[in-house]
Amino acid sequence: MRGLLVALSLLLPASAFAEGIMIHDGYLRASGPMARAGAAFMVIHNHSDKDAVLIGAETDAARTVELHTHIIEDDIAKMREIEGGITIPAGGSHALKRGADHVMLMGLTGKLEQDDMVSIKFIFEELDPVTIELPVDNERMPEDAHGEMDHSKHN
Repeated sequence: MRGLLVALSLLLPASAFAEGIMIHDGYLRASGPMARAGAAFMVIHNHSDKDAVLIGAETDAARTVELHTHIIEDDIAKMREIEGGITIPAGGSHALKRGADHVMLMGLTGKLEQDDMVSIKFIFEELDPVTIELPVDNERMPEDAHGEMDHSKHN
């Protein structure tokens, strides 16, 4: 039985489930080759019958971790810290993705190298924290590219 559980955990390395909260399809990426910042993206599902509020995250990979979103101000997209957390509705989900809500890692303590695994603890209001290992995937294309060109590989 233990072998089966280990095998299943290897099949789902970027998933976590606790108190009705499931995190999947998560990954991190650096903002560039010499980056001092990075971000984490994932989908958070709430399988409980009450709203869950993500209020923060912690990782040894960065000195500061904040919940961020993008806003348009004077026709310019800007990142802002989310005050009050991110609500994941009861029975629903919330995607943290590029160009939208995400977990911002500032003051990286080391490089986010392709395929490294990074432990992040997600902190919820009124729920136990959920800790998950997320892979670094600096090559992944944006989920909603809509034909936009990825300039991350340009010199």
